[in-house]
Amino acid sequence: MDQQDRHERLLTLDQVAERLGVRPRFVRGLVAERRITFYKVGRYIRFSERDIADYLAAARIEAATSAPLPRRRIHPSGARHPRSRMHPKEST
Repeated sequence: MDQQDRHERLLTLDQVAERLGVRPRFVRGLVAERRITFYKVGRYIRFSERDIADYLAAARIEAATSAPLPRRRIHPSGARHPRSRMHPKEST
């Protein structure tokens, strides 16, 4: 552990949830599944700012700019493609 790590500010679960724009329950799930790095300080859970940045970097998905997106098929009647509809209700 270097000098900078020792003085790094640790964040609470609520602070991490706010930074990620999610509810605290979601962050608790990440902790329970060990999908995010955290520190256990007594009974409290804390997060380093660097670990949150690493988590976000790992979760980043690059935009696909080289291939066009597939187009939806439109039925001649103007409705969506028949396979995309739910089964119609049978009339009685």
